[in-house]
Amino acid sequence: MITERAIGTFDVSLQPMSAPDALPGRVALGKQFYGDLSGVGKGEMLTALTSIEGSAGYVAIEQVTGTLHGRQGSFVFQHNGIMNRGAQQLSIIVVPDSGAGQLTGIAGQLSLTSVDGAHQYIFDYTLPGA
Repeated sequence: MITERAIGTFDVSLQPMSAPDALPGRVALGKQFYGDLSGVGKGEMLTALTSIEGSAGYVAIEQVTGTLHGRQGSFVFQHNGIMNRGAQQLSIIVVPDSGAGQLTGIAGQLSLTSVDGAHQYIFDYTLPGA
């Protein structure tokens, strides 16, 4: 299989579902993707904030529905993020066998950047028969 790359931008909305000081905190996650991946992401995240500024952790499950390089369908991302006094480690991977429609069999990893408040993604993925 050949690895393909999707590039674009996204908007994100976070809606708290628990008290601000709850541990873990629950947050509803919503995204709108633009570019090579066009669609919506919906999910839920659990967060752990610490008393040290810039240190936190989160995990999330996000279902993405839309079009990827002209192929329609859906799949699920699993997020695992750590902030260690501002240093970020982030892993966002497609859950195996979560693809549906024309995205059945998808595998891959998403990376995110934020520059001057604009969110960008790079999604490296494979699809059977692509």
